[in-house]
Amino acid sequence: MNASEAVTGPNAVGLMDSAGAGSIAHRGLIVRGVGKTFNRNVVLDGIDLDVRPGTVVALLGENGAGKSTLSSIVAGALQPDPGARMFWNGEPYAPESPRDALACGIGLIHQETRLLPDLSIAENVFVGRLPMKHGKIDRREMGRRAQEQLHRLGLDVPATRLVRTLRVAAKQQVEIAKALTLDARLLILDEPTAALGGAETDRLFEQIAMLKAQGVSFIYISHRLEEIARIADRIVVLRDGRFIADHDSAAVPIDTLIEQMVGRNVERLFPEFKAQREETILAVKSLTSAQGAFRDISFCVRAGEVFGIAGIVGAGRTELVRAIAGVDETSAGSVAVEGQTIRLSGPSNAIRAGIVLVPEDRKAHGVVLEHTIEDNLAYGNLDRFSTRGWLKPQRIRACATELIERLRVKGRPQQRAGALSGGNQQKVVLAKWLAREPKVVILDEPTRGIDVGARAAIYEVIAQLAAHGVAVIIVSSDLEEVLGLSHRVMVLARGECRGVLTRGEANGVRVMALATT
Repeated sequence: MNASEAVTGPNAVGLMDSAGAGSIAHRGLIVRGVGKTFNRNVVLDGIDLDVRPGTVVALLGENGAGKSTLSSIVAGALQPDPGARMFWNGEPYAPESPRDALACGIGLIHQETRLLPDLSIAENVFVGRLPMKHGKIDRREMGRRAQEQLHRLGLDVPATRLVRTLRVAAKQQVEIAKALTLDARLLILDEPTAALGGAETDRLFEQIAMLKAQGVSFIYISHRLEEIARIADRIVVLRDGRFIADHDSAAVPIDTLIEQMVGRNVERLFPEFKAQREETILAVKSLTSAQGAFRDISFCVRAGEVFGIAGIVGAGRTELVRAIAGVDETSAGSVAVEGQTIRLSGPSNAIRAGIVLVPEDRKAHGVVLEHTIEDNLAYGNLDRFSTRGWLKPQRIRACATELIERLRVKGRPQQRAGALSGGNQQKVVLAKWLAREPKVVILDEPTRGIDVGARAAIYEVIAQLAAHGVAVIIVSSDLEEVLGLSHRVMVLARGECRGVLTRGEANGVRVMALATT
């Protein structure tokens, strides 16, 4: 569909004429000729979009394709360039703020959570629209309604709990609960399942199906292409701010979507992995969390092996790898690298032993967004970039230049990390630790919120690490990712190991059967 085709045919939209008269073909969202320019950089170029009531339109594209910019314009957070026209339920629509959009029934849930950490879950869900009774906040009603929505999404935590105590996946579910209580008629979901596992995603899709039946429509943005066939009624593809394709069905081969998104053929998303070696690099024995998140976990990882850890949200995956990296306390058990037991009293001991962790929340724990790429690389390697306590800027710059080239980071050493896309930020986190030549690399949600092109590049880095004999551990809520990368997969459920499957044994059915027992 292009701009000229949009106003012809049996389902044509009657756009406003010079006299202000006109008719609208459907009571939903109609976007025509939306563009956006920042400092002479064209981010969106004449985009058309139709979202009919009770439908899900998947909006696909690489990072930088313009998806978030278009969503922000529809949600009132950004203003389009002159000439754009939008209609909502048969009326001209031009929100000047998110409040205007919400008043019309349009809400946006961002990929990066925007919760208030020192407020409770219930307060975050209803912030700005707190239920009142006799002039006071009705906390009982607020808690009841919030708890009801959390239950529907499968989040078993009290609504009175402070948001700062939640893991990334739980925070994402709180954002979704907030959206579902807005009584919106159009919800824009930006990567809603990026931090969710299979069971949590299923519950979200059930809620979406229920709301669709009530006439609620959705713009659904996701890099998990396998989800699209399950949830979408139509697919719109953007690339470099331009309209590329409009599929009137979700039954589109993934290879076709990838090629349209990136402008080239990505023949194989997951690279070929060599067989692991015999020698054991990492040995974990009877490890038990001091906070009760997991107990009596034992496994080993060989040189050149990619070891996957699967399980639903709350299974203890993140807590386990944080404990191995010395971040979280343990009450029993041991961790050894090349036969040498390490003292788990902090991350520094693990790092010195050769264990590094790429955390699940890169913005909070992986990079300092306001600092440069080379500064971020230096923070993990101060001992290597200094002599007698003095840092060597030339050494830092040379290392940063080499790693940027090696990992194909789209940035310069002096560039601020916060100006990079999510995929390039993740590469900076990887580069910081690769500079130490680690023996064990742990990646927690390595491609969360990252487009398909950047995912393929990160997978290649993982394959290169394994080829050089590094032991790699992958934790991911994307089961396809775990299965596609791993030589073996350990499945956790409620903090316990339910089994370890070889590559030949592991498949989605077997993993989920173990994860839900």
